[in-house]
Amino acid sequence: MTLAIFDLDNTLIAGDSDHLWGEFLVARGIVDAGGFKAANDAFYQDYLDGRLDIVAYQEFVLGVLKGRPLEELYAWRECYLEEVIRPLWLPRAEQLVEDHRAQGHKLMIITATNDFITTPIAARLGIDTLLATVAERDANGYTGHISGIPCYREGKVARLDAWLGEHHETLAGSYFYSDSHNDLPLLEKVDHPVVVDADDKLQRTARRRGWPAMSLRAP
Repeated sequence: MTLAIFDLDNTLIAGDSDHLWGEFLVARGIVDAGGFKAANDAFYQDYLDGRLDIVAYQEFVLGVLKGRPLEELYAWRECYLEEVIRPLWLPRAEQLVEDHRAQGHKLMIITATNDFITTPIAARLGIDTLLATVAERDANGYTGHISGIPCYREGKVARLDAWLGEHHETLAGSYFYSDSHNDLPLLEKVDHPVVVDADDKLQRTARRRGWPAMSLRAP
């Protein structure tokens, strides 16, 4: 099996679905406009700077889900997908996914963003295998916490290694597409690292190592 692995945010879609979810909640008046927006923006800047506390951030995001009826949460999410995510769709990203599918490759999305947000996005891209930070649930719904290893930086490698072990697969011939320097631990593990509309730090690393670079946003 040849794995074609894709980061999601700012790679397959033209934005960050985690940060934008927070902005959607603010715009809808679901959360406090002042305090929540400031915290959401600060966490996103930490991510860009490579110093994000992923557990603190995900529990900040997931705290909004705690104690709310699932029907209400799913209705919010559907509105979010239509109003915010659909305009970020990238035809060239869809074509890249289809090119790998046509070659018989196993398609996977691996993302730090929690699975509440990303499961329907992966489904709309036709990608069945999703490794994401897991939003913990119990009999009453979402708990506001994460479950297991967050799928971020070295955590992506750990989660992927666990998946490979469970499925008796290897990274032989594998591809990984990402925009972010936070994904360097995984980019360094695959056979074919590809940087996509990369941030400045990742661009510099890619040039130094001779990694291919591409854009999925250019006309």
